[in-house]
Amino acid sequence: MRAIDHHPVRLRRSVLSVPADNQRALAKVRELAADAVIFDLEDSVSPDRKAAARDALVRHLAGNRPQGETVIRVNAAGSGFGEADLAAALAARPDAILLPKVESPADIQGALDWLSERDAPDELRLWAMIETPRGVVNGPAIAETGRTSGGRLDCFVVGLNDLRKETGVPALPGRTYLVPWLMQILLAARGSGLDAIDAVFNDFRDPEGFEAECRQGRDMGFDGKMLIHPAQIDAANRHFAADEAAVEEARAIIEAFALPDNAGKGVINLHGRMVERLHLEQAMKIAAKADIIEKRKAKS
Repeated sequence: MRAIDHHPVRLRRSVLSVPADNQRALAKVRELAADAVIFDLEDSVSPDRKAAARDALVRHLAGNRPQGETVIRVNAAGSGFGEADLAAALAARPDAILLPKVESPADIQGALDWLSERDAPDELRLWAMIETPRGVVNGPAIAETGRTSGGRLDCFVVGLNDLRKETGVPALPGRTYLVPWLMQILLAARGSGLDAIDAVFNDFRDPEGFEAECRQGRDMGFDGKMLIHPAQIDAANRHFAADEAAVEEARAIIEAFALPDNAGKGVINLHGRMVERLHLEQAMKIAAKADIIEKRKAKS
């Protein structure tokens, strides 16, 4: 099957990472305006705290879920912690499980098989961290596992800290020399209908630098940014939201294709501009995200 339209439309402008063993951070998450929260069992939790973090996270999520998507980042399959993390994630019932250091389709397939054997709910999704040279090179093949209707894979998250460490590329302003890899990851994701989340900005005390990187990531085409601090949420939500003009244009395209005279047409004339059905697909996604934002504002 080559279906790429089964991926749910979600807001993923701001994706906040929170250590699963940080009780103070966990207690604040419910009130934050992040579109998604990654509860991290991997890098931010020391080996001697893994079991305690798993137990604490399951207890916490039983009665305290964030407003947006709930995502649990597990340890890799070969780490000695991966299977216990997956079991805890199933018990916590997140929206998605984030797999770290994904380097090949086999990494995705292994998780798919594990979840299938345990009758995981169909709506449980997978996200993949692309943070190694092999992961970047194999990005298209990894993304391909998300094209089937049962693939679960929804999203790539870029991990530049690990990628810098493995390649020796320095953390220069503007992410010089890293931009080609960022675009390569984005292209792989889009080729299979996946979302793509830009990497963290490490210095949360530098709001100007963060905003500049948000603008860069938005202009590259990323859906949002992974965050390390709640202070970064508002800027990410602002920069990665479609502006008013783009939303108006999207609604106009949808209305135009819905007219009886345009039924079945692949290309239409909209205000003197040729618009194809591929633009309709884009427009529907933009409008759906705008509707989600409007509903959230109405509730607040």
